[in-house]
Amino acid sequence: MKTLTAPRMERCIGCHSCSLACARLVHKCLSWDKVGIRIISSGGLSTGFEAKTCQACDPAPCAEACPTGAYSQRKGGGLIVKKKLCIRCGECDKACPVDAIYLDSTGEPFVCIHCGRCVPFCPHDCLELDEEDRIHRRGTEGPEKAISLQSGDADWSEGSL
Repeated sequence: MKTLTAPRMERCIGCHSCSLACARLVHKCLSWDKVGIRIISSGGLSTGFEAKTCQACDPAPCAEACPTGAYSQRKGGGLIVKKKLCIRCGECDKACPVDAIYLDSTGEPFVCIHCGRCVPFCPHDCLELDEEDRIHRRGTEGPEKAISLQSGDADWSEGSL
């Protein structure tokens, strides 16, 4: 299983290239509101930035809250996303404990599917898509955020926007 990590966020300059890559390559649009990865300030330019993505909870509260099964639990943590089943009720967003689900102006939810398409667009090499077993060997060293999800399981990653 692939895992998205952000092991070098101290290098981040807040350019949002990863977010724009997600919008264009995954969601086939150019919008700040239709991305699965968000870069936020840690409190100002001098304090750095954070990558906000799904933490692949197991069990996933957002999947449990989804009334239609658009978000369902993936074995080992994280989500399987079926966009066609979504009724835009926002229950997934309310249930997310880390505020990693973003609703656009129409109420459509967007969450990181950890496909890794954002990784090569980071000019400072802040993000990685890594094998899960390698992440576990690293332990808890450093400020990295490990997010376990297999890539390619969401409807939009298969061209059905």
